[in-house]
Amino acid sequence: MSGEPHGSLWIRRFQPRPAAPVRLVCLPHAGGSATFFAGLPALLGDGVDVLAVQYPGRQDRRGEPCAPSIDVLARQVITELLPWTGRPLAVFGHSLGAVLGFEVARGLQAAGHTPVALFASGRRAPSRHRPEAAHRLDDEGLLREIRALSGTDSRIFADEELLRMVLPAIRADYRIVESHRAVPDPPLDCRVIALTGADDPKVTAEEARAWREHTTSAFDLVTFPGGHFYLTTQAAEVARVISTALAPPPATPGTPPPPELIGRP
Repeated sequence: MSGEPHGSLWIRRFQPRPAAPVRLVCLPHAGGSATFFAGLPALLGDGVDVLAVQYPGRQDRRGEPCAPSIDVLARQVITELLPWTGRPLAVFGHSLGAVLGFEVARGLQAAGHTPVALFASGRRAPSRHRPEAAHRLDDEGLLREIRALSGTDSRIFADEELLRMVLPAIRADYRIVESHRAVPDPPLDCRVIALTGADDPKVTAEEARAWREHTTSAFDLVTFPGGHFYLTTQAAEVARVISTALAPPPATPGTPPPPELIGRP
């Protein structure tokens, strides 16, 4: 399938790149929305078409129930992505999005559409567990957790009505990611790049390196200055890592172009 699907509430393209050779699927953090990635297409340029996923239960999908589990959400995202598999897909997920991205990548692989890469940001490897129960905290406790990670626009904390509006989605997202346990097999057959902040309280260096265990292909670990939301201040460097990883390999002199390129203008 090589067309341009339209009309999905799940997929947002803030700056479509219809001629790009690869598509990057971006999966937000707990409580996050597709707009978190609105500036990424400009940083990546014309070589990458960014598809940002909008989960149910927030912004214009606020009236829909949040997903009951990572597994259910992954199946829903995979269904929405299948029409976009006419070109190679890569997956980028931050925090909850990294857990979801791993399951989405495995589901795409099982469907015969193995991604070219998984970028797992701000989350320990699926094989590394920690006891977490932030979703069971009262509202004030959950807000302290969010503030400590600096992942929510400070203006939201000053607007009580807006805060009450987004808190249920944040709690629901925390619940599904904290209760998720990944089945270790099968591993991915694509390159995995783990990205982490040097001062992230949610991910140690060992937990980030453990992503290596979840692929039969190449693995890289990139550490940035900053905490859990390092990518808000390191956006340009994150985009550079993505662009470099997704750039087509240089042509070898004397090597004919791939068959699909022969005869094209």
